[in-house]
Amino acid sequence: MRQLCNRFTRWATHQRSLFILSLPFLFLAGYQTGDTKNRSWSIYKADAESTSYSELNQINVANAGQLKLAWTFHPNDAKTGARAGSSECNPIIIDGILYATSARHRVYAVDAATGEQKWAFDPFDGGEGGGVSRGVTYWEDGADKRILVTGEDILFALDAKTGKPIPGFGKNGRVSMNIGLRDAPETISVIPTSPGIVYQDLLIMGAEVSELYGAQPGYIRAYNIRNGKLEWTFHTIPLPGEPGYETWPKEAYKYAGGVNDWAGMSVDTKRGMVFLALGSPSYDFYGADRKGSNLYGNSVVALDAKTGTYRWHYQTVHHDLWDYDLPAPPNLVTIERDGRKIDAVAQVTKHGFVFVFDRETGESLFPIEERRVPVSHLPGEEAWATQPFPLKPKPFARQHMTEADLTNYSVAGHDSIVKKFRSMRYEGLFTPPDLKGTLMLPGTRGGAEWGGAAYDPTTSILYVKSNDSPEIQSMQRVDPEKEAKDRTVFAQGRSLYMTYCVSCHGKDKNGDEPTYPSLIGLRNRMSRESALAKIKQGGGKMPAFASVVKGKEQGIIAFLFDREKNSSKVTKLETGQTQKGADKYLNLTAYGHFRDSQGRPAIKPPWGTLNAINLNTGDYAWQIPLGNDPELQEQNAPETGLEGSAGPIVTAGGLVFISGTKDRKLKAFDKSTGKQVWETTLPGIANATACTYWSGDKQFVAVSVGGSKENPAGSIMAFSLP
Repeated sequence: MRQLCNRFTRWATHQRSLFILSLPFLFLAGYQTGDTKNRSWSIYKADAESTSYSELNQINVANAGQLKLAWTFHPNDAKTGARAGSSECNPIIIDGILYATSARHRVYAVDAATGEQKWAFDPFDGGEGGGVSRGVTYWEDGADKRILVTGEDILFALDAKTGKPIPGFGKNGRVSMNIGLRDAPETISVIPTSPGIVYQDLLIMGAEVSELYGAQPGYIRAYNIRNGKLEWTFHTIPLPGEPGYETWPKEAYKYAGGVNDWAGMSVDTKRGMVFLALGSPSYDFYGADRKGSNLYGNSVVALDAKTGTYRWHYQTVHHDLWDYDLPAPPNLVTIERDGRKIDAVAQVTKHGFVFVFDRETGESLFPIEERRVPVSHLPGEEAWATQPFPLKPKPFARQHMTEADLTNYSVAGHDSIVKKFRSMRYEGLFTPPDLKGTLMLPGTRGGAEWGGAAYDPTTSILYVKSNDSPEIQSMQRVDPEKEAKDRTVFAQGRSLYMTYCVSCHGKDKNGDEPTYPSLIGLRNRMSRESALAKIKQGGGKMPAFASVVKGKEQGIIAFLFDREKNSSKVTKLETGQTQKGADKYLNLTAYGHFRDSQGRPAIKPPWGTLNAINLNTGDYAWQIPLGNDPELQEQNAPETGLEGSAGPIVTAGGLVFISGTKDRKLKAFDKSTGKQVWETTLPGIANATACTYWSGDKQFVAVSVGGSKENPAGSIMAFSLP
């Protein structure tokens, strides 16, 4: 008995020692778990790898149906009579504080558990402001905690605790991003739409530039977060002596534009690499003045994050004539191949492909074929003879249509779209723009859009929203002097509008809300100065038209503000810089829809899908329509699917959340099957990627919601379990 007691005493003493020794580790593990939860969505699209993935699982497939509205934050920053704003912000959350920009591009810090405002910052000092903002960036070093955000061409560094500009950053917390590009800062306007990304003490930034003749090049730049100093620049249109210079005309670096990262980027912090998703060269639809493959247009590019030094690239479209920008940040993923883990980069595209590359080398992990594509008939144009086609995964968007795919809502409507279809040049994907008119599928809105894809590291499944929306390209040669001859200022403005604006805002100026606003009654909502500033600077899908309206500002304002009386004559009309002596052609229906006479889609549904792709195999786990138009849904037919730019997020709770469609829904799906498990109807269109985070003892799902007639400023809405 005594031996048994002694054994027990020794065992108990040993166990007590183990427990005492383990206390620090238990404390540390608990601290790390809490910190992970409190920083579970601290970067745009969740993390530096741009996965849009969360490890949180309190909300899961079993209980998601119980989700309820937890709080709503109303910024209330819209002026009386303002049109409803569209918010694309993906909020970030740091230690219980949610940071976001509103539809009016003001910055807010909000208690993540209650929605109570902590502070606000106006980048425009009471001015009109606006434009697209998809969020902010956070950086810290000990007690120094900063929010980095842009307003028009200005980069701000704010104190994360107070929202006040940090004096030591640039000039009183401000740095002009117009400085350091090709042309004089006072003559250009560069407006980032997606937040930059942090590597150590650097903020790496892309930008939105014009997509017309005379655009700036979209150089990638890194700023020192402590003082605002420009540390390095990567020339996306190479200068003489730089790799890729030979893929352009010799003088192109002096006048060519575009090739910008407007959608965001991702960082491999361990390897010290930043990955870019670059857009097309300008002008988007005619490239006679930029003959060649045009590196680094439409390319995934890997750089050394510390120095901006080139590592590797892959061009997804050669000599782009379709505005097939890479629309979303590359997803940094890990796939399994022959029992071996490979760190990789997955890039979704507007034309419906997923390219997958080895992260170190840029080598494709699935076969890619260079296939011959149709030649151009436009004078001066030399379309590239081949384009890359990945063999796996298969396209997630429709890339071809026939007459059998045309809708038939009425005899007259069907006849009109058949007639239009037969009148156009169409030879499938990569049919070049043509004076005859060209059908384009996928269109400029995708395929994939800026919401991009979400990646689940536990399954290697990639989730991506796709749009199936054909467009018509209608090319016309522009003769500035002929257009200007003997015209009044008002007529000049009408000519500008019908050339550059009609495809989005319509002949009657009615637009297509929320993406393309109505311009009717503009004089009652904006001053002439504010309207002209917006035209010059652009915003959202609207490019900057500064080079187009230069010298003819009176004309466009006269037309938009319906001031036809007392309109004097003008004698000159300019259309922006290009190669000296080169002809200019414009796509007069760019970004428009192919629709029947009643405004209904010309192609049969689905018009939007949600796709789950296994990156280990390249096969699809599932594909479903996303969104519904009940008025156009046929009896007993599947949902129609709808266009949308917002992206999905995926969680360890087995859920995919997504919004962005015109039916104003936020939905949750079982990530394994695609079965819907929850939805809610929002007061406006949530044209934004959601986020999920931990605050207190709860998991929340939050989304930025666009404005409505009753509440034009929009809101942020957060949901949780009861």
